[in-house]
Amino acid sequence: MSQTSLSSDVSAAKKLIQSKNVSAIVGLDRWEEANFVAALGNTSEVPILSLANNIPLSSLMQWPFLVNMARSPHIQMKAVTTIVQSWKWRKVTVIYEDTISSVNGIFPFLIEALNEVDVVIDYYLPLRAVPPYSIQEKLRDLPSRQSRVFIVHTSSNLAVNIFMEAKRMKMMKKEFVWITTDSITNSIDSLNSSTIFAMQGVLGVKGFSPFHSQVRYKEFSKRFKARFQSKYPTKKYLEPGNYALNAYDVVYTTVLAIEGKPNPRSLSNNLNNNTAVHGGQILLTRILESKFMGLNGEVNLKGATLSPSSIFQIVNVIGRSYLLLGYWSEGLGFSVKIDNGSSYNKSMKILGQVNWPGRSPTVPRGWAVATSFNRLKLGVPGHNTFKGFVNVTYEHPGGSPTVGGLSIDVFKAVVRELPYSLLYDFVPYNGTYDSLMEEIHLTTFDAVVGDTTIMASCCKHAEFSQPYSDSGLQVLLYTKSRTSPGRAWLFKKPFTTWTWISTALINLYSGFIVWFIERRTNRDFEGSWFKQCGTIIWIAFTTLFTYLQGDKLYSNLSRMAAVIWLFVALVITSNYTASLTSLLTIPNLNPTVTNVEILKRTGAKVGCNGNSFVVKYLEDVLKFEPQNIEKIFSEDYYPEALKSGKIAAAFLEVPYIKVLLATNCKGFMKGESFKVGGFGFVFPKGAPLLLDISQGVLNVSERGTLRNIENSMLSSYKCSEPDDDVDYSLGFDSFWGLFAITGGASTIALLLFLFPGALPKWPNVSTKVFIETEPKHEMQNLLRTFASSQHDPVEG
Repeated sequence: MSQTSLSSDVSAAKKLIQSKNVSAIVGLDRWEEANFVAALGNTSEVPILSLANNIPLSSLMQWPFLVNMARSPHIQMKAVTTIVQSWKWRKVTVIYEDTISSVNGIFPFLIEALNEVDVVIDYYLPLRAVPPYSIQEKLRDLPSRQSRVFIVHTSSNLAVNIFMEAKRMKMMKKEFVWITTDSITNSIDSLNSSTIFAMQGVLGVKGFSPFHSQVRYKEFSKRFKARFQSKYPTKKYLEPGNYALNAYDVVYTTVLAIEGKPNPRSLSNNLNNNTAVHGGQILLTRILESKFMGLNGEVNLKGATLSPSSIFQIVNVIGRSYLLLGYWSEGLGFSVKIDNGSSYNKSMKILGQVNWPGRSPTVPRGWAVATSFNRLKLGVPGHNTFKGFVNVTYEHPGGSPTVGGLSIDVFKAVVRELPYSLLYDFVPYNGTYDSLMEEIHLTTFDAVVGDTTIMASCCKHAEFSQPYSDSGLQVLLYTKSRTSPGRAWLFKKPFTTWTWISTALINLYSGFIVWFIERRTNRDFEGSWFKQCGTIIWIAFTTLFTYLQGDKLYSNLSRMAAVIWLFVALVITSNYTASLTSLLTIPNLNPTVTNVEILKRTGAKVGCNGNSFVVKYLEDVLKFEPQNIEKIFSEDYYPEALKSGKIAAAFLEVPYIKVLLATNCKGFMKGESFKVGGFGFVFPKGAPLLLDISQGVLNVSERGTLRNIENSMLSSYKCSEPDDDVDYSLGFDSFWGLFAITGGASTIALLLFLFPGALPKWPNVSTKVFIETEPKHEMQNLLRTFASSQHDPVEG
């Protein structure tokens, strides 16, 4: 609006106040008009009742005599946002009239409502209706942008030009979405047929009065139609719009306040009465105290403004007019009817089929697919630590990059799942992962494809797809065998020292008992003391590995003792065998550290990917000292650093751990794990492609494609054996101690046999058999035999 127009409004208002001595001024449907005239009203103490629905609160406080008789649009913005949310559109373009009233009127409410449902305003398009401004020039930029959902909030006059130009530019066809606010939709009945034809498929939010069934409304509607048809006989008008209803309520409020009698029936008899209230402050007080049910809702001025409407009609332009699809109610949602039995739903789909632009029955995607003219730019890590996930190579310096790896293969598989073709180019980025995320915020890239970890800190300016890898941060440790040193004496490990001593003593004692009982009747136990001691030892230790033949024992007592003895021997040998087997078959790897607390307490060095978020995670979350964190930029360095002891542990995401264990299959083990996000593809906030990509990730995961890609990558790695690998097979080195003992004893026996002169002279034991029937004399007979043997000659 021009300064000349505003000055004329002020002059006209001044003339009405001074010449006509009016008590109040009603109208002023633009905030700019109301703001200029309000200053005059405040000076003259004349109430100014404005129909502008976007007067800021600061103006109402500055001009006490300014009363806002329009309803705030902020509830309407929620209705518009709910429509967008119903069809899962993520980006919108806002087309608005470039006036202060439009900016102050809808933007704060629209932006807030869209943020609540995670919808982003992709582009703001301000338009003006004054020549020589070219609407077509401005609209020409829209098809080149990705968003195809347009929210239009302008005057009805400017809207006519917008839709006529959009029709000529073929922007009213399939895949385009147009949503109009009530500033346009309320006047749709008054638009000509050519404009209606250009608006085919438009969705509109239209004001709704719940009092159409009242007698007062029917009387007003009848008089309104009669006067409108007499003035515009060629135009067809169905019902008075919300603007007309609201204007009537404003006049109605003013007359009641002037009369001082809030009686609706007296209004029609006093519209032409010039009676005025002396004192503008008194009239203002009466207006602000008004409280009654008007044609367009309750009139109850709180804070010099009306309460906003809570119900709106949802209409669809089709044919020569529009189709009422249903209603939207604040806090309830969409419904086909407005009554006590209505069924509400948060989704607009409950209203049935919508006639979209181009007469398409299919719901528009709401965004444009990339073409050869606007191919997607996908950022990829240029220097990646783990080449198996993203590997950028060049045929020659300065040439075109070739990008491969698991992350790239997964993305290509996901794109193949999309119901449309997607054109894109991979663009290497030679910076850190954090800086790569910032480029998304700066819209340098349309997306980032790589081994990027899903992090909460990045969700402020970016969004992630569904993860395509296992989630978690894990510790990788190098282990050493605790059985490698002293392996020659491994056979001693199953029993403790006291167990070995106890086993030897119990066997000697049991052998002595059998010998003692059998010696009187069993010729095998006869002979010299040297021979009999050997027999006792032989019986004691051979029982561990074989059995005592029962037919060579003549006494039942010895047989009973032998049975118990054999059972104990069986238990001992079985436990020994099982324990030794476990020692030989279980690796028994012993890591140098066991948990994070030990690493921090001992000040050990730990390694991590120098380009990833893990560095900050170790410092801020796990509280490692920065000087103890080794940044590693090559996957080949991890095994070397762990073996050499340069780092005590490595902190890596689970997918990286899989790669390292596939390459180094022995000597390494996983330690503690920490919950962090897996790998995902990154998109700018509100990117419409995100939903389809996330759905594609789920599809390739559920069909097994993702697993096959991962297995293919892991199978390409060849396991390299560690240099200090330990062989746990049963070989000579495991038993050379036993062999040495046995061989030594055999060698000594052989030497004694070959050189009998070295054998000490032992006395013979008498071969007499003492037959005593009394067991109590047994020990006495034993002693006598031993004594008599001291005097017998040695047998040759």
